[in-house]
Amino acid sequence: MWIYGWRYLFTTNYDNNIHNEIPGPISQADAIVKPHTVTKINAILYRCNIITMKDIRNLDLNLLKALDALLDHRNVTRAAARLGVTQPAMSGMLTRLRDTFDDPLFVRAQRGIEPTERAQALAIPLKQVLGEVGALLQPPVFDPATATQHFTIASTDYALRAIALPFLAKLKRLAPNIRVALVLVNDTQMLSQLERGVIDLALVSPEYTCQDLHARKLFDEHYVCVVRQDHPIIKRQRDLTLERFCELDHALVSYSGAGFRGATDEALEKMGKTRRVTVSVKSFLIVPDLLRSSDMVSILPSRLVTDLAGLAVFEPPIAITGFTKMAAWHERTHRDPAQRWLRQLLFDICFDNHA
Repeated sequence: MWIYGWRYLFTTNYDNNIHNEIPGPISQADAIVKPHTVTKINAILYRCNIITMKDIRNLDLNLLKALDALLDHRNVTRAAARLGVTQPAMSGMLTRLRDTFDDPLFVRAQRGIEPTERAQALAIPLKQVLGEVGALLQPPVFDPATATQHFTIASTDYALRAIALPFLAKLKRLAPNIRVALVLVNDTQMLSQLERGVIDLALVSPEYTCQDLHARKLFDEHYVCVVRQDHPIIKRQRDLTLERFCELDHALVSYSGAGFRGATDEALEKMGKTRRVTVSVKSFLIVPDLLRSSDMVSILPSRLVTDLAGLAVFEPPIAITGFTKMAAWHERTHRDPAQRWLRQLLFDICFDNHA
């Protein structure tokens, strides 16, 4: 098959006894680039008059490397050494080249071998083919200043405020033409969406990552107590006992939209305490406005309320277990230069904000 031939273009692992290539493992990167690369290589070979379209399917491109070495060195032994194969293996490839091109290609001379007219005519286009194919197999260069890619990032509303805002601010300075779509993460569909390319990156908690994904920890988050800036308890904050804390009206965020229990309640339960949760909302984003307009109190992730006007932030009178935020992505985009640059920018932002 043609794909077989393309795959071994730059391998030099041969069986010294039978002069045939020993297949190596196919990486996922090969599987990703192969279809469009094969089409381009076909076009290059045909355009450069190396071989007819009829014969392309049966061509092992390692033979072209062998032909190039033979044309350069005009000596089977030296050509074999350049490719890292044995002399019998090189002789076997020359036999196959003669069958492919239906021409002797080289004849014996006093010092090595001399190319036929057909082989000499192939010399220049052959160099062009190997150069162009080599360029196709090189990783693309990514320049953020001129890049125009489109990325889709899925996250919770918390991550939109805590991570995406500072990330986008720096992204627009470094890569002004990149477009980013921010969507709410769908826990049940996330893996499938990453596999299919519906989303490129997901900002989630560790329990939503899996062994099928690449993942990296962004930071550990902790909870703080938040009220409006002129709330009555601010003046006597030092006297905010656990009992008084439990008596206040609390607003809680529940992604189900109907829950009145969270991490704070679990911590209180261990101490035999309960609190008054009178409002449950589905989104973090509404809570700051809710607090500004009432005497309610809320336990919120610290990054969510950083530099928010009109709010007072202090440590709660009880230790509450925080959470970890992760970035997750699929093998499909793991080696892509643009995706790698985008992820690194995200990692740097999270590290800088945490430091």
